[in-house]
Amino acid sequence: MLSPATAEVLRASGAVPASEYLLEVSGVRKAFPGVLALDDVSFRLKRGHVHALMGENGAGKSTLMKIIAGIYRPDAGSFRLKGQEIRLESPIDALRYGIAMIHQELNLANYMTVAENIWLRREPLGRLGFVDHRAMRRKTEELFARLDIPIDPEAEVRDLSVASRQMVEIAKAVSYDSDILIMDEPTSAITEKEVEHLFRIVRTLKERGAGIVYITHKMNELFEIADEVSVFRDGRFVAERKASEVTRDDIIRMMVGREITQMFPKRDVPIGEVALSVRDLALKGRFSGVSFDLRRGEILGVAGLVGSGRSDVAQTIFGVTPKTSGEIRVEGRVVDMRSPGQAMDLGLAFLTEDRKETGCFLPLDVTANMQVALLRRAHVRAGFVDERAIGRKCLEQKAALRVRTPDLHEPVVNLSGGNQQKVLIARWLMTDPKILILDEPTRGIDVGAKAEIHRLVTDLAAKGVAVLMISSELPEVLGMSDRVLVMHEGRQTGIVERKDATQVRIMELASA
Repeated sequence: MLSPATAEVLRASGAVPASEYLLEVSGVRKAFPGVLALDDVSFRLKRGHVHALMGENGAGKSTLMKIIAGIYRPDAGSFRLKGQEIRLESPIDALRYGIAMIHQELNLANYMTVAENIWLRREPLGRLGFVDHRAMRRKTEELFARLDIPIDPEAEVRDLSVASRQMVEIAKAVSYDSDILIMDEPTSAITEKEVEHLFRIVRTLKERGAGIVYITHKMNELFEIADEVSVFRDGRFVAERKASEVTRDDIIRMMVGREITQMFPKRDVPIGEVALSVRDLALKGRFSGVSFDLRRGEILGVAGLVGSGRSDVAQTIFGVTPKTSGEIRVEGRVVDMRSPGQAMDLGLAFLTEDRKETGCFLPLDVTANMQVALLRRAHVRAGFVDERAIGRKCLEQKAALRVRTPDLHEPVVNLSGGNQQKVLIARWLMTDPKILILDEPTRGIDVGAKAEIHRLVTDLAAKGVAVLMISSELPEVLGMSDRVLVMHEGRQTGIVERKDATQVRIMELASA
């Protein structure tokens, strides 16, 4: 068996055993309490290839990759690296074997600088054994120059946008010069331009002989970048195919075991009175001059590049960051929105874009996460919670959104990212909102769940709910919206009617 130390020496010298496959995985099994996450799974990765992993949330993709990255230990299975059997005991072992991973959920230290995050545990040291910050900055600048990433190495991570943090994660993984790079939803929070940038990096790594494992829910990315694709369903390996030999529909059928006939089930519904009115809304340093009316039954899409101010507008309307100037009216009444609690009392609900940082209470169970917004005003009498009634509502949402969890007492941290997103959506649906603000509602969610969430949003609009939906995916915005509000660099550049909305028109306004 090839040890991590031996593998590291062989990698450094270039003397590695010849094999068509960088990595071969056989018979992997992994169970968590109440859940069989992987059952007799196999996987192969070739040198200089991008191998895409597809499957619904909870299918086992990320679990397998975390086993390969040394984060989880399998209950059974064997692993061969360049033809030699290995044992993966820890993330440090995986890195020594030449395996690095970019996680779906960002894992940076917010109160450290970009450079400190990238070289954590690998800091260059001076003659006296202290960290050489000048050398660390220089190494970071060289890395960023190679990857064409325009981020200040001395910036604190907490001050970066989600997209910039994602690019730092990518740079950190590349800095290990690994033979195998695992990317788990690497484009979930970056712009179209940054996706093109990432793909250039991936192609460069391929040319150097690296193998890339690429987990994504975005079909267009798969066909642009992947050489092979493997499909997982319910913790089992379904099939491996060349990407050039399958269609989108083929993959969807393998993923979900059924046809999905309508991804965007938008239908015409009666548009009612104005539910939310915004005039000249501004937040100093973030955005200004935002004005629109949102009516009952209407889905108003919000488009724009990352950093355009879309999320800031949503947070200001919901009282997370009180406005600097402008006017907000809810059902015709002027309100000075100072807190999320006030917004909730007025019938607003807000799905945040960052489920890990500002959405889920990860250590708490599914029930606690779903019910937390409900307890402000419903199912509480004389200070006591009606657990039975709330339990019924939680079970209804679990079934409606197909949340994959053994039961409602499972800690949310144990759920896949997509299922965590579903729990957050369930939280707000349980409040029966009048105005629903959705910031990236389908980020990190598989194609089957996306269709279900789109249907739910359409059904809510049909019941008279006013929906404000922010999305980085133009097909989603165009497919679901009655009108599209477009932003660029903190200002509103236009509102486009559904009949006039095209990708070209939206991108013209988003880059105006």
